[in-house]
Amino acid sequence: MDATRALLGRLIDHAALFPPASMTMAEALAEDRRARESEHAWMLGRFVCPSSKFAELGPEPRAVSLVVDSENGITDDRIESLELRGLGQYSGEVYVELPVDESLDQRLDELVVHGLRAKVRCGGASVPTVDELAHFIRGCRERELVFKATAGLHHAYPTRAGEHGLLNVLAAVVFGEEEEALAAPAGSFELDADSFRWGRRRAGAGVVSEARGTLFRSIGSCSFFEPVGELRALGIV
Repeated sequence: MDATRALLGRLIDHAALFPPASMTMAEALAEDRRARESEHAWMLGRFVCPSSKFAELGPEPRAVSLVVDSENGITDDRIESLELRGLGQYSGEVYVELPVDESLDQRLDELVVHGLRAKVRCGGASVPTVDELAHFIRGCRERELVFKATAGLHHAYPTRAGEHGLLNVLAAVVFGEEEEALAAPAGSFELDADSFRWGRRRAGAGVVSEARGTLFRSIGSCSFFEPVGELRALGIV
């Protein structure tokens, strides 16, 4: 087993329909086909599609991550229950995006009770701090709760603008020590077919594969080629 492919395989869910790319369906599918034909297609996960545009997808032979969207949002305090019709025959994964706030632990507990999975937003208008994101990852680990991340993970390492690093998130997942891993500077990690390394820490392909399979599903990115390009420039892939 190859540690590089265990860590990065099917990692990037392609969200070209979403901001900031905001492509049309035709543009997004063309870009997605280009990604599928690239030498790094093994890193490509699902095609992310809002439910409001699913009919536009047509017969495209592509695994899809469907985002149930609402034009006006569901934010009214009077709403205590949300019912989704037509899920009786659905047996796939269901993720719920959670705010990283004082209610996080309670919400994670509720996901476990209902057999749901977690999703965290790492970028956009409100970027979680290192401590907040570490709390989220640790909370999922303690509950054996699979999660995915979206937004703001285009770069391999943290940026001066406050964006989190993709390799840092992966290190937090694989090695634990979440705060330290998320804050690690550029050049902290090494990856090859044999292992994923951080200082004296080393994780072989089996450990990496288990971490991906039991804790971290994927990231959503409006660009496939941007994060791949940065990893290539660093010699990671």
